[in-house]
Amino acid sequence: MTSQITFYLSQVIGSKIYDVNGAQLGKVMEIYVNAHQENTAPDEVFRPAFVGLKTKMNSTVRYLNYEHIKISANKQKFRFTCSQIEDLAPSIVESSLPLAKNIQDRQIVDINGRKLVRVNDIRLVSIDSGTFVIAVDVSTKGLFRRLGVSEILTKILNVFNIALETNFILWDDVQALDTSNFNIKLSLDSSKLHKLHPSDLADIIEEMGSVSRTKIFESLDEEKAADVLEEMEPYAQAQIIESLSIGKAADVLEKMPADEVADLLDSLEDEKAEQILNEMEKESSEEVRELLEYEDKEVGSLMTTDYLSFLETMTVEETLNELRKQQPEADMIYSLFITDNEEKLIATVSLRDLVISLPTMTLKEIMNTQFISVQDEDKVDRLAAIILKYDLLAIPVTDAQNTLVGMVVIDDIVEDLMSKRKTKKGGRSWR
Repeated sequence: MTSQITFYLSQVIGSKIYDVNGAQLGKVMEIYVNAHQENTAPDEVFRPAFVGLKTKMNSTVRYLNYEHIKISANKQKFRFTCSQIEDLAPSIVESSLPLAKNIQDRQIVDINGRKLVRVNDIRLVSIDSGTFVIAVDVSTKGLFRRLGVSEILTKILNVFNIALETNFILWDDVQALDTSNFNIKLSLDSSKLHKLHPSDLADIIEEMGSVSRTKIFESLDEEKAADVLEEMEPYAQAQIIESLSIGKAADVLEKMPADEVADLLDSLEDEKAEQILNEMEKESSEEVRELLEYEDKEVGSLMTTDYLSFLETMTVEETLNELRKQQPEADMIYSLFITDNEEKLIATVSLRDLVISLPTMTLKEIMNTQFISVQDEDKVDRLAAIILKYDLLAIPVTDAQNTLVGMVVIDDIVEDLMSKRKTKKGGRSWR
């Protein structure tokens, strides 16, 4: 019959350790578990196992190998029995996770709940094959237990028919953040954070302290980092970029839309912004510099340079094939723009008309020459009125010579009114 003991970290820190004859050896100061899961099969649940105990024996701190230690319980009192005193190898101590120091009372990411929480206690289980971490307790009850007042408060609350609920997060849904004191490095490939949508991860990172925020962000690859940065509030975007090296910041910003980068750099010190621009690839840097030249109240400061333009001689089939090839963002196909050989805007085509038309028809046969547009130096105040009057989802933007330079989508206008500017990506033309 398999024996099982379930307990909490707060109940065993400070517990006594005895030898097999009942003589006290010392007290538990810390519990170390294996933090790596290289040998865990893809479909196997990983549970960090106890590998050692940090103890104080005769005023000497020692790290005991847990292989020779068993835990027992008697009326919620726990004791450890050591059959053989063997010190844990320093390399194992270095690579293992200290639960009290790095998990308990620390911030973690609840992957399933997509939120940042604080660990008040840790639920553990001991079975014949070993002792394992199974969940973290993020409830108020867990905090009271750790503070040693759980029993007293429970009795008091019972008088008023009030019960404290326990809120567990299974270890599978936990991503530890505070890894600063041991050599476990977060990476996008191994971290559970990669499962989160950029918007969820952005919300979580915004709630972190500056150190954890930077560490998590630096662990993301450039594509993921750019997606997450786009979803963050302006103040958090600036803080993140300020904390990164010039090279890392430039690499991430190159993956973002030029207009979003322009807004972000505009909030930084001029010297920092210039350093980043100099580090970015020339084409990306020049595009951002052009947008930075616009005044805040001009349409150009709000437009995205990511748009789709085609020649009127292209067929419907050719155009659809190009769209399938490029796989543009949804807001890029609110409206397709028709330009001449000199990039002058001459018409627009709706996605609906494109889809319902015969494949052999040319864009000239279905395009709309009676379109609404604005100039890049027009005032932003005009946009809301135009959007409402003509029920548009996107407006093409031209310069004074009628050259297509970008577009403004309705999301940009709404977010601008809410003091947020979040857009999508750099202009392409197919010939």
